[in-house]
Amino acid sequence: MIKWLLLAVTCLTAPVALSNQVFKDETWYQQHLITDLKVDEQALNFLVVGDWGRNGHFQQKAVAEQMDNLMYWLDGEFILSTGDNFYPDGVASVNDPYLKSSYEDIYSGPHLFEPWYLVLGNHDYRGNVQAQIDYTRVSQRWNMPARYYSKRMQLNDSNDTLLLIFLDTSPFEDKYHTEDKYLTVRSQNSQQQLDWFEQQLKGSDDRWIIVIGHHPMYSSGKRYGKTDSVRRKLEPLMERYQVNAYFAGHEHDLQHNQPQGTTVHHFISGAGSAVRHVKPREFTQFAKATAGVTAVSLRQNSMLIQMVSAEGQVLYNKDIAHPVTK
Repeated sequence: MIKWLLLAVTCLTAPVALSNQVFKDETWYQQHLITDLKVDEQALNFLVVGDWGRNGHFQQKAVAEQMDNLMYWLDGEFILSTGDNFYPDGVASVNDPYLKSSYEDIYSGPHLFEPWYLVLGNHDYRGNVQAQIDYTRVSQRWNMPARYYSKRMQLNDSNDTLLLIFLDTSPFEDKYHTEDKYLTVRSQNSQQQLDWFEQQLKGSDDRWIIVIGHHPMYSSGKRYGKTDSVRRKLEPLMERYQVNAYFAGHEHDLQHNQPQGTTVHHFISGAGSAVRHVKPREFTQFAKATAGVTAVSLRQNSMLIQMVSAEGQVLYNKDIAHPVTK
């Protein structure tokens, strides 16, 4: 009887866990402070992560836990995904178990149940693209209403707005049109998407414009100079219509690139699981092959970028003033 009572007390006082997952309370977050993290409660705060879907392998679980921690401290409002949501070949249907094992079960922290807005990566094109779009009607937090779409958000410190434009960049990658593994890319009308993109930009009177796609235009990583066809199609429109920032993935690292003579800030946040080497180039502001995530804090007159490792170290921060000509 005494042994049974001791067991009951132990169960009541031990950390609550299920399948090796600790259920967090306020104490957990207070014990996981992120040193040097700048917290702006008046800003519109959100995260950007990419190239993550690996069933928790590599550092996906560690990044997911740090994302939950960041969302707590920043009071984050949503999460953007830069694509390659499921490796190596996307998903088969909305009932594919990979949606649960690589997304729902991994991003299960209490502060990750905010809206996710996602784009398609090249690995997603190897599976059933429509299934990821249709999952929008299954999951309350998953948002991918079409292959490309836009979303407008109001800033917290003014009546101004942020325009988010989500692109499907795989059809702009010329080599995919000749590779059998990307056969479904050939059915996409890239000119139609470009026309839509220009209409979104031309009709904008938003304070900030941020574009999200999978393929970077500039990279200090493995694909340096290998996505020129994407850049040639998209960069002229972004420069002409004064896009403030472009977020991409595809490279498995964290980068900030700012080519001389351009106005768009180019960020890569593709370190959601595995990582690859980087090499600084002439346009490199920051590049690091470390698993992690990018946090964005947006105000009327400034955009704060903080790149944070899976271990909770602030690797890079950049406060970007709104251009006075906007």
